[in-house]
Amino acid sequence: MRRTRIAHVGLAVLLLLGGLGAAGTFPASASGSEAASAEPAASAAPASDGVLSAMQRAFGLSRDQAEARLAAERTAAALAPKARRAAGAAYAGSWFDDSRGRLTVALTPDASAATRRTIRSAGAGIRTVEHSLRQLNAAKARIDRLSAPSGVSSWRVDPMANTVVVDVVRDRRADNDVQRFVSRARESGPVTVETVAAAPQTFAAGTVGGDPYYTGNVRCSIGFSVYGGFVTAGHCGRPGAGVSGWDGSYIGTFQGSSFPGDDYAWVSVGSGWWTVPVVLGWGTVPDQLVRGSAEAPVGSSICRSGSTSHWHCGTVLAKNETVNYSQGTVYQLTKTSVCAEPGDSGGSFISGDQAQGVTSGGWGNCTGGGETWFQPVNEILNRYGLTLHTY
Repeated sequence: MRRTRIAHVGLAVLLLLGGLGAAGTFPASASGSEAASAEPAASAAPASDGVLSAMQRAFGLSRDQAEARLAAERTAAALAPKARRAAGAAYAGSWFDDSRGRLTVALTPDASAATRRTIRSAGAGIRTVEHSLRQLNAAKARIDRLSAPSGVSSWRVDPMANTVVVDVVRDRRADNDVQRFVSRARESGPVTVETVAAAPQTFAAGTVGGDPYYTGNVRCSIGFSVYGGFVTAGHCGRPGAGVSGWDGSYIGTFQGSSFPGDDYAWVSVGSGWWTVPVVLGWGTVPDQLVRGSAEAPVGSSICRSGSTSHWHCGTVLAKNETVNYSQGTVYQLTKTSVCAEPGDSGGSFISGDQAQGVTSGGWGNCTGGGETWFQPVNEILNRYGLTLHTY
């Protein structure tokens, strides 16, 4: 492991300690080994000065507004699983409403008055919709069983629209195969068709956490440190593949990897390298401490670190989206408005100080803009029995 970067990380840790004060929130629900990493630290402030500055730039906010939004997002993240349990079969999804600074919960008309009172008294807004999340997920699952042509980009449940949204590439919408897929998708349940500018692609780079690593002639980015190694994207390497670091020295080996279907992997670390609970800010913001992995709701702010385009921020747009890459379909990804470029694959998505996931792929770039998907980190931890390295 390089000595200069570790010294830099150590300095970042010391600088951040002064900015992480006390601000209590409700804990996010978790069970088993995930509980410790998924619960936000009760004593942590919404974010460091660097993250607040990045939020101000990304969303045009004042510092006070950025602090208020991040604090409200933490409260919404803690409330979301409780609202889902309270709603039961009437639950139709939830999202963070940035205009009101609170969680909004969608309920079907058969939700009881007591359920509505419980959710409102906890601080959430309510929207009444026709279809439950169970019905929408069932419709999406039926679409997942279809074979998608390359002109179909992705599909997802959109709780705000109370429908399944199918994205097709704008200049491919008239293709017979695309029209046939859309027709069959509509038979599955409530479906809305939208267009996107380009087809999604993975962001590995040839021959050329956000820190870079190399597998053969492919460069990707480290996601998050776990005890014994780090997590990253599955399309970056197969089990048994060796990994070298930014300086060409041997890091370790891919111990597990899945792609397509999933897009996650984990790499063991040895040979003098070690793990630290930090995400690189690349000079745009200070390096960020990782304190847990509480899942941020749709609508929350989120930032990404990668070895090509470095640090960029945006918003969580959708969850449980099925993405149709040219290499195969990947399920249960989270969609964001954050840009990415080749080499950013596997890099870190973080909201405040909470790990969210590893970069999978997207469309566009960080000059003209685009959208990017990530594989949720808690799924990776659960799949391989890993523990997130947190401060």
